[in-house]
Formats: sequence, structure tokens, C-alpha cells
Amino acid sequence: MIQHVYERACRAKLLDEVLVATDTPEIATAVEAFGGRAVMTDANHATGTDRLAEVAAALPQADVIVNIQGDEPLIDPAAIDAVAELLIQQPDCLMSSAMTALDDPSEVEDPSVVKVVTALDGSALYFSRSPIPTTHSKTPESEWRKHIGLYAYRRSFLLELTKFPPTPLEKAESLEQLRVLENGFRIAMVELSAHDSIGVDTTDDLERVRAILEARKSID
Repeated sequence: MIQHVYERACRAKLLDEVLVATDTPEIATAVEAFGGRAVMTDANHATGTDRLAEVAAALPQADVIVNIQGDEPLIDPAAIDAVAELLIQQPDCLMSSAMTALDDPSEVEDPSVVKVVTALDGSALYFSRSPIPTTHSKTPESEWRKHIGLYAYRRSFLLELTKFPPTPLEKAESLEQLRVLENGFRIAMVELSAHDSIGVDTTDDLERVRAILEARKSID
């Protein structure tokens, strides 16, 4: 799975370098075996953001850091470019992420599928594992949006973010990005019109991804 993510990340046009941050020697060995570059990190990080910040601290030449999670083997290289582009084009933007229309009714109530609602300026208002907006009054103006687990940070902001303690809503939802909102910072969101990456959080997710990859292989 890591190889799929790595290879798709390498196809993004705006990334200067792709690194795999891990505290597991077996993962580092696997990455190096397929020709990737792994960076070993401290094994005691509480979150993936902390791990990312450790790597970013050693990259003073980098202004924008993109966090591509290792459980997103179907991530679209164009989506990676889209979140990075927001920070490149908006110097005052500290962090960006992505979302797409949630068209599968079965995912609305699924807590493993994170939903997001946005302000009129396109920035995130809230992320939740519960259906938001509420399901009883769904209208065309309040369609559900699925959060894509992909983030870009201004390096300086990423290093500062890890100094903040976990926040109440972050802990309630088990969603790190809420720490940003609870501390009063903005997350710019880009909407992807034709993208639906599957984060592999469950066995069912893994089987769905395997089926998609096999279907693509047969087409190729």
C-alpha cells in the first residue's frame, strides 16, 4: 500500500521531493526496496502531525509541506497539487485540505468517513464523523462533503501547531485537524469534482481498494 501512495505522490507536479516518514524499520526497508526514500523518526510521537513536523524541522529550505497519508493508495496526484497550489497562490494561507461530494448514502452515517462543512469563503467550519449538516433537512444547498485526508502546511505553521496541546473537540472526534480550528486558525478547502480516494481504515476498505486496483490493472 505504501508503494502505491508513494508512486502516486511522485506523479504530482508541484512536489520537489517525496519522503516516507516512519518509526518502523520494516516500513523503511520496504520503501528503500522499491526505490523510495524513507526517513526514520522518533517512535514516541503522539500524532502523525508530530511525526511530520520532525521531518519538516530538518527541511529549512521548504516553505510548503504536504502530508500525504500512507493509507490513501488511490490518492490522485492532481489532488496533491491542488492543496499545494492553494498555499503557493495565497501567501497568507497557513493550511489547506481537500473535500469532495459525498454521493454514497451508506457513507453518510459511517464514522470512518469524515464529513466537513465550510464557510462561504471556502474555509472549513467543522469536521465530524457524524453526518453534517444534519440529515433530516438535507437540501441542494447543504449537500454533504467528504473530507479527503490530505493536508498542506506552511512549514512555519506546522512547527508551531505541534506546540499546541490536544483540544476538546479534537479528542471528542479523534480528528487532529480540529486542533487548528479550535485555536482560531483557518483551513482553506479545495473541492475536488471528480475524486474519491478511499482511506484504508477497515478490512472492508482494504478489500474495496484491492478490487479497484485489480480492475485498473486489467484495463491497463
